Amino acid sequence: MCGIVGIVAHSSVNQTIYDALTVLQHRGQDAAGIVTVDGEAFRLRKANGLVKDVFQSKHMLRLQGNIGIGHVRYPTAGSSSSSEAQPFYVNSPFGITLAHNGNLTNAHELSEQMAQMRRHINTNSDSELLLNVLAHEIQQQPGYVLTPEQVFEAVTKLHARVRGAYACVALIVGQGLVAFRDRNGIRPLVLGKRSTDKGQEYMVASESVALDAVGFEYIRDVAPGEAVFVDRDGQLFTKQCAQAPQLSPCIFEFVYFARPDSTIDGISVYASRVNMGRKLGAKIAREWEDHDIDVVIPIPETSCDIALQIANELDLPYRQGFVKNRYVGRTFIMPGQEERKKSVRRKLNAIGQEFKGKNVLLVDDSVVRGTTSEQIIEMARESGARKVYFASAAPEIRFPNVYGIDMPSSQELIAHGRDVEEVCKLIGADGLIYQDLPDLVAAVSEENPTVSRFDTSVFNGQYVTQDVDQAYLDRLNEDRSDDAKSKRDSEQSSNLEIHNVCHP
Repeated sequence: MCGIVGIVAHSSVNQTIYDALTVLQHRGQDAAGIVTVDGEAFRLRKANGLVKDVFQSKHMLRLQGNIGIGHVRYPTAGSSSSSEAQPFYVNSPFGITLAHNGNLTNAHELSEQMAQMRRHINTNSDSELLLNVLAHEIQQQPGYVLTPEQVFEAVTKLHARVRGAYACVALIVGQGLVAFRDRNGIRPLVLGKRSTDKGQEYMVASESVALDAVGFEYIRDVAPGEAVFVDRDGQLFTKQCAQAPQLSPCIFEFVYFARPDSTIDGISVYASRVNMGRKLGAKIAREWEDHDIDVVIPIPETSCDIALQIANELDLPYRQGFVKNRYVGRTFIMPGQEERKKSVRRKLNAIGQEFKGKNVLLVDDSVVRGTTSEQIIEMARESGARKVYFASAAPEIRFPNVYGIDMPSSQELIAHGRDVEEVCKLIGADGLIYQDLPDLVAAVSEENPTVSRFDTSVFNGQYVTQDVDQAYLDRLNEDRSDDAKSKRDSEQSSNLEIHNVCHP
């Protein structure tokens, strides 16, 4: 999962992109990058780390230009090496740089195609592949100045070749900015505008909250399969470029990833989480009618709104029993299992008086590997809880995610091949209850009934792109295991000074 931003303005965009990326920091804490166009030259800064650490004053001063893109990343495909920080760059045609959120399901096929076309791919990142596919298709267009129709033709041909999830923004030197979304709209992308004395300015971003933070007005979501082109004169053009698009947003955006103050595809993330709490509270009341729960406690922060609604449904007290250290990253995003284990107690600390002598219901947005859940339950017991029950706002996660979330291996998912009682025992809870999938879908779609389909593959194994088989999942497991990532990181670090030629 990553966050992307693109802006075409009438004045310098470096600070605006920086501010937008800080608002999207929750989408990726491994690396950050900004590219601007200054005249006919790219200005690039990217590195591992948080936005505030990657960009110092000297870097911001160099990032001149009134058009630019930005990216925050956590490693899914590829590795956590800084050589895979985005945006990526190719010098032909024109000079193109691209930032990507998502994951391609036909990356191996595309890699072979690029080799046959004698296009060199420098990293293991599918985002670099996507950039080279776009560059190849733009290179097929005649002339020295791209028309909007030529840009849309290139994106149309890209859609025909590329499969998977991708929300992208790219700069083309001397031509403008192009952004596009995959035909299923799995990953989010919004379009905004801002009026100035010099005319309209345009912005695309992963979430509407990024528009809010920098004073842009939300226009709409980019449609699945649609391309947006803002030319060098600041003129906006849009076109549907995919055959048979069907909006199927990733439901996990609403469960976990997106900020509650964002709206995605016309759906309030906050309202959808309140609905999740209402439906899960009703299930708890129905199935645990004789419960002895004394208090409802969320595991901060995503589940707070959900837990509050559960407490209301059950007519129970709601308490904040954990204090979160905001300077520790999301645990299941962290690239190594050992690092995830170490981080939980650095991330959360229990307030003993809220647990001592009580039967508590802990509420979390989901249970992925179970590592965090197990340790938090242990913390509650150490703080004096008599019984610890656990509620998950999402159903059992049994299948890998192939569209850009770091859930690569079925064997790493605690619910894979296990029933609820087995998972309950493994995490050490006195009781465990999951949201039902129909209720989760209803909780989200209630906010926008026109969205009739979601990607729910991590729960039911039904992949909306219809190109994922067991052979693909086996290969994904090999490519994305913690051991494989560590090996790639080691190999790429030894070659970083040679390969990262664009790094300032």
